[in-house]
Amino acid sequence: MKDKTSRQMSESLLIGVLLTLSGGYFDAYTFIERGGVFANAQTGNIVLLGISLARGDYGRVLLYLIPIVSFVLGVIVAELIRTKVKNKILHWRQTVLILELFVICIVSLFPAAQEKGNYYDYNMVSNVLISFICAVQVQSFRRINGIVCATTMCTGNLRSGTESLIRYSRTKNKAELKTALSFYLIDLVFVVGAVISVFGTSMLHERALLPCVAPVIAALLIMFYRPKADTD
Repeated sequence: MKDKTSRQMSESLLIGVLLTLSGGYFDAYTFIERGGVFANAQTGNIVLLGISLARGDYGRVLLYLIPIVSFVLGVIVAELIRTKVKNKILHWRQTVLILELFVICIVSLFPAAQEKGNYYDYNMVSNVLISFICAVQVQSFRRINGIVCATTMCTGNLRSGTESLIRYSRTKNKAELKTALSFYLIDLVFVVGAVISVFGTSMLHERALLPCVAPVIAALLIMFYRPKADTD
């Protein structure tokens, strides 16, 4: 594990909190305003794809397959940016955040779906794009304070935090307790992001994604501090 002096700024708790805040915001936004789906993680889409296949509802198969493919493409794009982007001014993770800001602004321009029951509308496109940027984000920012942690989903964090808590109960190793609390904190921040999103969507509706640029811009700017530590 990297020590505090060599750890990358992009792995700091502050960056993790900001991006997790946006992750929670994304999920609540797509559920409330874009058709009652969760675009961040793809487990639900994979299950629903299987159900649709079993029922012979092939129109819905495509509905769930497209965001899954979009998520995969997001991971690929993140890796391409990591390996191909060589910029003396911007770190590759800052390029990722700029891409994320661009997609947020694009999705905010899409109107809400007008025809109920029409699967392939602006809501569908919005969810696909949000799945894409969530994949890019989770692939690019995978560590917080040296621990492997997700900023766009909670299940893995909850499992890892509980595992560390159990180890602490056996060993009384304070490092394990700190790790457990870090995981739980990130999941709590995710909930806060979702709560903020509820109020945002009630006031701004489909435009409610725009306030989400604030934590992403903050993370982008913070990464200019101690940039030499961000070598990966």
